[in-house]
Amino acid sequence: MLDIRRLHMLKTVAVRGSITAAAQSLELSAGAVSQQLAALRSDVGVDLLRPDGRTVALTEAGRVLLEHADRILAAMEEAECAVAVVKGTVGTVATLGALPSTVARIVAPALTALAADHPQLAVTCLITDQAQLRELTLGTVDVVLGQRYLHLPETTPKGIAVSPLLDDPLLIVTADDGTAGGSDERPVGLRDLATHHLVLPPPATDCGQAILHACHQAGFTPTTRYVTADIAAQLTLVRAGLATALVPRTAIDPTTPGIRTASVEDHPILRRLFAARRHTETTNPTTAAVITALRTAARQDRTTHLPPA
Repeated sequence: MLDIRRLHMLKTVAVRGSITAAAQSLELSAGAVSQQLAALRSDVGVDLLRPDGRTVALTEAGRVLLEHADRILAAMEEAECAVAVVKGTVGTVATLGALPSTVARIVAPALTALAADHPQLAVTCLITDQAQLRELTLGTVDVVLGQRYLHLPETTPKGIAVSPLLDDPLLIVTADDGTAGGSDERPVGLRDLATHHLVLPPPATDCGQAILHACHQAGFTPTTRYVTADIAAQLTLVRAGLATALVPRTAIDPTTPGIRTASVEDHPILRRLFAARRHTETTNPTTAAVITALRTAARQDRTTHLPPA
């Protein structure tokens, strides 16, 4: 009989690309992972991995076995969810993956609410810009607070359920020269930024791609003086009068001194924040509690920033 843990190791190696990377992810030694995969190879009687430069790749037999492993692992999680629903209680542990730009306005309020409503639940939060949905497929995290820029194609992996939380526009951020009241100035045309020195995220990031796409639609190539994905660094450069930034609204503390914000009038740049979980027919109560808290925090943030009547 196949060992479920070995199947999970095979999937992890396939996704990570190497035994070493998989071992680090699983918090095991590379030797231990190699030993378990050798046992799996013995169980099925055929090679499952082959060298591929500095990495490894699945053989044809490995790909077939992984397809079945995915279904087996999904069925195991479905069974766990069904039992959790019968128990009818929120569990004691969960792991949330989230973007740095969502911490202050959504993640922190959500975790505060969870602590009040479910004091037995300990949530580990992994804050990173890296491929969170991949971690979700591997079971490293239980819920992901992710983003998608609306001009980019949908790339949700198979087996992932996504619930939209909030449409989050990028705002133009400039230094406050004292002549106006800081936030929510009149909208500005993106084309007006053609003469500005901009601080932008790296072009390989989703946000960087979205900004460049919008600028090209507006008829210009931006003058990028500074490149960083660190929003705190971007705002520091803005306050110093060295650059103009385009930053998601939820990533900006409205009480931050020394900056002014304005919406983009002609070519808005919008990211959609979403909560994602592994798809099961029955939703685990613990996962549901985390997503509900995120949804409530996002709704409160949206209400706070509705335009005045």
